[in-house]
Amino acid sequence: MASTTDPAIDALSFDDALAELQRTVAELEAGGQPLEVVIALYERGVALQARCEKLLGDAELRVQQLVARAGGALETRDVRPEDAADDPTAG
Repeated sequence: MASTTDPAIDALSFDDALAELQRTVAELEAGGQPLEVVIALYERGVALQARCEKLLGDAELRVQQLVARAGGALETRDVRPEDAADDPTAG
């Protein structure tokens, strides 16, 4: 998966990144832009899509880290994606 490099994109929430990705796709589908603009929109779209994928992956990992405790209570563990391979309880 490609890594985003634009700090503005890296700071977006999932909902904001998805909305901007949808606007970017709509602009590309509308057509009529010069080639340079199309390439810039495409690159931004790829970065936005990567941001959405990363946030979804992080959310999935957090959900997987919910552990049932004795008595049925739930506990969350603060785990980063890179830590998942080291966690013997992970998937």
